[in-house]
Amino acid sequence: MTVDALALRIHQASHLTGQFVLRSGRTATEYFDKYRFESDPVLLDAVAERLAALVPPGTDVLAGLEMGGIPVVTALARHTGLPCAFVRKQAKAYGTGRLAEGAEISGQRVLVVEDVVTSGGQIMLSTAELRALGADVDTALCVIDRGQGGAEALAEEGIALRSLLTADDLRAAAGQ
Repeated sequence: MTVDALALRIHQASHLTGQFVLRSGRTATEYFDKYRFESDPVLLDAVAERLAALVPPGTDVLAGLEMGGIPVVTALARHTGLPCAFVRKQAKAYGTGRLAEGAEISGQRVLVVEDVVTSGGQIMLSTAELRALGADVDTALCVIDRGQGGAEALAEEGIALRSLLTADDLRAAAGQ
């Protein structure tokens, strides 16, 4: 599937209009419901196939952020063969009590994987916690960059953002 065809499929599956409050606290009149493309196994696999080319050389572990980054990172691992860590918003208070479950991250070059980026806030928070646990994190990967300052905010924290698509790409694919 071409990138343009993929953008159109994602737009058709996930684009909503209305009034939406984003994780960043911002209000938007359009929303990309990531769960609509993440819950479609054929579409998610096509996304992961394209994302695989954006994984930096030397990456040891893919770290998916709770909750939307988890299906993306799992599908991406199938295409890269790299192990995954599943990163919680906060360490659980029971069981292992870990922030990152799955692959070991300490001493590893870790790529943070997210679905949609607006402000980059969750990536910044999670990256700080992963770094405190000994992970080497300098890049994040997302499916959709809304183009609302997330890449710039992440760059200020020493995190390069690589995105498969932007909100503008999705709009253009849909002829908007």
